[in-house]
Amino acid sequence: MGEVFSPEPQLIADYACHTGENPLWHMLEKRLYWCDNPNGRIFRFDPSTGNHEQCYEGRTVGGFTIQSDGSLLLFMDRGTVAIWQNGELTEINPEIEAEKNSRCNDVIAGRVFCGTMSSSQSKGRLYRLDVDGSLHVLLTDIGCSNGMSFTLDQKGFYYTDSVAREIYLFDYNVEDGSLSKKRVFACFGESDGMPDGATTDADGRLWSALWNGACIVRLLPNGQIDKRIPLPTRKISSLTFGGEQYGDIYITTAGGNTKHEDGPLAGALFRLKTQLRGLPEFFSRVRAPSVASNGIGKRL
Repeated sequence: MGEVFSPEPQLIADYACHTGENPLWHMLEKRLYWCDNPNGRIFRFDPSTGNHEQCYEGRTVGGFTIQSDGSLLLFMDRGTVAIWQNGELTEINPEIEAEKNSRCNDVIAGRVFCGTMSSSQSKGRLYRLDVDGSLHVLLTDIGCSNGMSFTLDQKGFYYTDSVAREIYLFDYNVEDGSLSKKRVFACFGESDGMPDGATTDADGRLWSALWNGACIVRLLPNGQIDKRIPLPTRKISSLTFGGEQYGDIYITTAGGNTKHEDGPLAGALFRLKTQLRGLPEFFSRVRAPSVASNGIGKRL
């Protein structure tokens, strides 16, 4: 299939997000959700009607997944994990002791992998939240946890450290959720911007949003940039495929609080219509435990 793109990304909604993040296609509702991190807002867009709205406002939400019942699993400041459904918020983990001064930043489902930001007290980490509610530390000493995605065969796991300007590839064990054999997949120079959110298309190519790079890029299997698609603002934070055939790329941006520096469309949501195909994200299936604990590696 030929690669056909619309002439330019379409502006979908501008809520002047400080940091628009975590665009995610809700396959049950056929709507696109995204959040404003750190302002604690979540929005949704219905392409069948063109309507969009803010549907949540509260504590900081660094990212979320969609549960198999259609609810949202929110990852928040202080390491709080909560289920949001029908306007009701139910905490399943009040906090992570090591993340009291940090917040979650970017998540990916199946089992849920959740990265956190560096703070003045500690570097960022990568956690795995299993379906039974147990939480496990996988990586430490991370500058800024960001874009994650699986390879097509689910034997590989891409993980981004924005501060290091690198995307890593790990071997992934689908049976127990473990990661091994870390290697650098792609490196970015200062002129490129920092790699941020990521997703994989149906051909197995990894896409990355470039913060301060004013574009999204598609990467070859050797990690080199194959395609660069410009956006009309600098701080590109994340991207995902959505729509009926997963042929639309939705792109979040940041800088809504600094439009005088980053431009009039900073912080907006964009859509790029293509004849490419993306993949549906995995549902999360985390169960709320009956007894809560803040122990790492224990039932939450």
